[in-house]
Amino acid sequence: MAKFENEGAYVPSMLMLGHHRARKVTIKSGAGVLGRGTVLGQVTADKKYLKSILAANDGSQVPDAILSEQVDATSADVEAIVYIAGEVDQEKLILGAGHTLGSVDGSVDAVFRTKSIWLVKPMG
Repeated sequence: MAKFENEGAYVPSMLMLGHHRARKVTIKSGAGVLGRGTVLGQVTADKKYLKSILAANDGSQVPDAILSEQVDATSADVEAIVYIAGEVDQEKLILGAGHTLGSVDGSVDAVFRTKSIWLVKPMG
């Protein structure tokens, strides 16, 4: 007779909700450990990505993509997959200093809408 056992619980971590687009980018050395859902900006000079911080002045202050998985770029550049379009669970985003979901001017949401990234608060 079959015996069923509890082998643990599956807890989904739905960052992206529905259709999305992704691509490979380079996370710049020195960025440190970045978690899944980190909002990234692209450095204008070398086209590499860092955590988007509003006070930056190298281009990375503009939110451009969302990191798909945790990476460690502490001591070397790292290739990573980022989301560049789709619906994302806004509660799972990791925002850099100065960025908020509720800002009016220059908000992450407003910038992302121009890039076809939609911040959504899931129901349920």
